[in-house]
Amino acid sequence: MANSNRLLITGALERGKTTLCEQLAKLAGEAGWEVRGVLSLAVFVAGRKVSIDLVNLSSGERRPLAHRDRSTDGICTKRWNFIQNATEWGNAILGRATSYSDSAPCDLLIIDELGPLELVRGEGWLNGLTAIESGNYRLAVVVIRPALLHLALEKWPDAEVIEISAPEQANQLAARIADRFS
Repeated sequence: MANSNRLLITGALERGKTTLCEQLAKLAGEAGWEVRGVLSLAVFVAGRKVSIDLVNLSSGERRPLAHRDRSTDGICTKRWNFIQNATEWGNAILGRATSYSDSAPCDLLIIDELGPLELVRGEGWLNGLTAIESGNYRLAVVVIRPALLHLALEKWPDAEVIEISAPEQANQLAARIADRFS
């Protein structure tokens, strides 16, 4: 659906979804938009993705979120072990993103990403689901993996789906979406 205020960004692994979100945050900030939410940045060692860092888009603060080590105090998936206090921190960030209690809600809400924890297991960044449901933003951009897209569309049937198939598409898609910032 064109011109929805909810964009679901989807695509296979390492196709540029996070890069697209980073570009959108930058362009929205340059346009004077209040940007809130979270980015999940991959950490590579010798070409291998070994962990994920979480970035608070309001402050720029960055913390380790997940790693492949099997010893953890947090939630686990097949590929990742989430650090409990970082998961809670991300959930708190998303809880404040669209709230009127801290200040006015944001213009651009970015959630990179909602996955099986939230959409299947009812864990993780549940405040992200609430933030999207609230509608207290001008535009929400949410990364959803392809296998879970049907679940997201059940929740938000009015959402526009944007599939990214190659990393080099990120800048082009960001520029197209940024037309909404004027």
